Amino acid sequence: MPRRRIKPEDGLQAVTLYRAGDESQKATAVRYLLEELTFLRPGNAVEVRVPPFGAVQCIEGLTHKRGTPPNVVEFDADTWLALAFGELTWPDAVAAGKVHASGTRADLAELLPLMRFN
Repeated sequence: MPRRRIKPEDGLQAVTLYRAGDESQKATAVRYLLEELTFLRPGNAVEVRVPPFGAVQCIEGLTHKRGTPPNVVEFDADTWLALAFGELTWPDAVAAGKVHASGTRADLAELLPLMRFN
């Protein structure tokens, strides 16, 4: 099971504060949501990158050990947060060129959003 670096209560607080307009919470919110993704779908088949804030490996399947993994998804922090919050759909993000994905397993549509807000 993946290891948490951010306590869930701290991560949720960062998400709440960021959504309320506190940009200083962006890094923690991004990292917390990346951790949540690894808890939903643990594994090492896909690497999800949100530079400069973090990267995680998730989804079961072939494991890679060295070099660039065969399945990589990368986006900026604002795109990741919008996808994680359900403010942007995967197809819309891909169509807008906001997702850089390579590999046969680099589609996260079924995993997003991670949180829904009314």
